[in-house]
Amino acid sequence: MTNDGATLKRRAARIVKGLRRLYPDAECALNHTSPLELMVATILSAQCTDERVNIVTATLFRKYRRPADYLSVPVTELERDIQSINFFRNKAKSIQGACRCLIDNHGGEVPQSLDELVELPGVGRKTANVILGTAFGIPSGIVVDTHVSRLSQRLGLTSCKTPEKIEADLLEIIPRRDWISFSHLLILHGRQICKARRADCSGCQVAHDCEKVGLET
Repeated sequence: MTNDGATLKRRAARIVKGLRRLYPDAECALNHTSPLELMVATILSAQCTDERVNIVTATLFRKYRRPADYLSVPVTELERDIQSINFFRNKAKSIQGACRCLIDNHGGEVPQSLDELVELPGVGRKTANVILGTAFGIPSGIVVDTHVSRLSQRLGLTSCKTPEKIEADLLEIIPRRDWISFSHLLILHGRQICKARRADCSGCQVAHDCEKVGLET
């Protein structure tokens, strides 16, 4: 299969179309009702499952509703509230640091620009893309987590290994209108069909457009 730019874009478009048919309601798996809640949940989700984060935030978001609420308690109390999350001490500091920046620099509101978001403690480009895309509907980039990284390589959409380079490749071939949904689609597909240890190629609706990189065929 040739992978010149035009061919790759057409194949990527067919993959997106096929995944949309399979997952018409694909959306962010982190439970939230506001940009602040999404920011906190995304900080917590680094190297932790969305399921675990949702368990913790079900209680956390009832206790902390505004940035000031997170700063009204000692960091040790916030640590206890999230202690079942990986790296909870560092994440507690990041959450309080980010909330301090929201109050000091953004009127207590989560900013809507990539440059401003990545200046917040605990918020990198991936987290910023999640917040902008999911909370504000702004397609600032493509979120590259472990599922997106693995499936993008397996599908033959990129040969790169780092999230930054994978995202750069995907931005070239995925239309801007699909940037937000693309990661949600790949994450669901990676969890349900194209699993890390055993891909169900026979049950995959985009198998005919997949190069199956790294899979035994």
